[in-house]
Amino acid sequence: MRQASHSPIGVFDSGVGGLTVLKSLMEHLPHESTVYLGDTARVPYGTKSGEVVTRYSLKNAEFLLERGIKLLVVACNTASSVALPALEAALPVPVVGVIGPGAQAALARTQGGGVGVIGTQGTIRSGAYQRALEAQDPRVRVKARACPLFVPLAEEGWTTGDVPMLTAREYLGEFARDGVDTLVLGCTHYPLLKGVIQEVVGPKVALVDSAEATAQAVVALLEGMELLAPATSTPSHTYFVTDVPERFTEVGARFLGRPIASAEQVDLKF
Repeated sequence: MRQASHSPIGVFDSGVGGLTVLKSLMEHLPHESTVYLGDTARVPYGTKSGEVVTRYSLKNAEFLLERGIKLLVVACNTASSVALPALEAALPVPVVGVIGPGAQAALARTQGGGVGVIGTQGTIRSGAYQRALEAQDPRVRVKARACPLFVPLAEEGWTTGDVPMLTAREYLGEFARDGVDTLVLGCTHYPLLKGVIQEVVGPKVALVDSAEATAQAVVALLEGMELLAPATSTPSHTYFVTDVPERFTEVGARFLGRPIASAEQVDLKF
């Protein structure tokens, strides 16, 4: 398949969390068009088996390929942790996950105190961040913790106040005690909780947003392939979901940082 510079970037996630990745892509690549798919009928991916998540991911990718994408961004840490090899083998376009770029950014920030990783149960259980970090630096000390309650807090807009603060203290107190100096936000929902996370772990701990790191990786890849959209391009941004588009547009606006006019509901036949 031959890609053209004006073709869109495809992005998928299990729901709204991947919109933090899309937000970073829009900021770094303002002339690029995008097609976003939120698999809201099957959210969350973080509690499902690797086999099931891989099957969902391949179906998501197939849907986006039909829309002529030039590159696929897997904006879901859980899918990136278990489905990336299958996607790379099956797709005729480049595939970028969020874990490799996040791990690389963390290693660039740590001063030797160790790297913490927080994410969904699926992401942490897969060990993908741990492997990615250790593959790049076998000496790195990694501490990982699943923080599942952060997802509903972010989606309900509970990002400040006593409830998220108490939750963050329960999850993250051990990172501060163990001397971790860098913490990877290994779930696309977590950037909305940066404020309380930073307050709990302290100002000396650097927070790494995998969404930001992924956007930078996409820029470098498109530049290397000479597939950047022309600076004269007028971008379009299209949204598809597999269930409840009204909630997606409402909640998604908080994640994207701008209104979402509409999202089309589609049925991905399995």
